Amino acid sequence: MAVYSISSITVKNWDIYKEYMEKVPAIIEKHGGKYLVRGGEILSDDTSWGPQRIVILEFPNIEQMKAFRDSEEYKPVAALRHKAADSEGFVVMGHDQ
Repeated sequence: MAVYSISSITVKNWDIYKEYMEKVPAIIEKHGGKYLVRGGEILSDDTSWGPQRIVILEFPNIEQMKAFRDSEEYKPVAALRHKAADSEGFVVMGHDQ
């Protein structure tokens, strides 16, 4: 069952965040993940929530998502993200069709 990681990101240091953005896609792909949304224009509807940047990742299953997040390869790259941005997120389980 597919699983989705949805994150709201506030970038504090674009130079460091750009380095993160260059390094992370290959690691995500290696673990079966892919971007569904990576930035892009945010169109507001009837809400007071005003995120600056949204990222949505899809993985085939929760095990592959956890393998990505826990990988030794991702740890130094994640440190770049933590240094460059504040983020909030959650995981949503997909459903069988």
